[in-house]
Amino acid sequence: MINTLINTAQNPIATFVFAHGAGAGQNSEFMQLMAEGLAKHNINVVRFNFAYMQLAEDLGKRRPPDRAEKLLVHFTKVLSEIDNRLPIFIGGKSMGGRMASMLLQESTALGCICMGYPFHPPNKPDKLRTEHLLAINKPVLIIQGERDSFGTREEIGTYHLSAQVQVNYLTDGDHSFKPRKASGHNLGENLHKAIEHSAAFIRTHL
Repeated sequence: MINTLINTAQNPIATFVFAHGAGAGQNSEFMQLMAEGLAKHNINVVRFNFAYMQLAEDLGKRRPPDRAEKLLVHFTKVLSEIDNRLPIFIGGKSMGGRMASMLLQESTALGCICMGYPFHPPNKPDKLRTEHLLAINKPVLIIQGERDSFGTREEIGTYHLSAQVQVNYLTDGDHSFKPRKASGHNLGENLHKAIEHSAAFIRTHL
């Protein structure tokens, strides 16, 4: 059994299986805030650590992510072990969202939510990670900061993504959704919007 953290909603309408990004695990502030916020919208949230992250936490030493194949096997195992009496949605932060989107087509999940999708490595706009998003036929929501170095609003506008992929932008947000002070917006606003967008997407696709 893979250890999971579950934020249980009072009257749950769906379960969201939520994977972490490359550098911070299931207990990061971002993961906690999103999970708590979605639980208030009557969505159960299941968090887990990929094996490399669990080892890093156990050893107290940073480790690089495993290869995608290994991450996908781990994510699939989590999905096989969770209570599936409620409709399932999958997603994650950055790398975790990318893995979820790669699993979506073959899974029983109704849709996928990617928070800060890593369209390409920073400063390498030609190394696109969009191939599976061009033909995907299940609903995907990407919540992206407008100036995310892994894919800005301008760049994403030039990609030919499937009609099933919806992108919602957060004003002046970076990869963590944080806007600059001069924008007149703050991180709290953008995180709140991310929760609202996610909850609305899940309700729409139930």
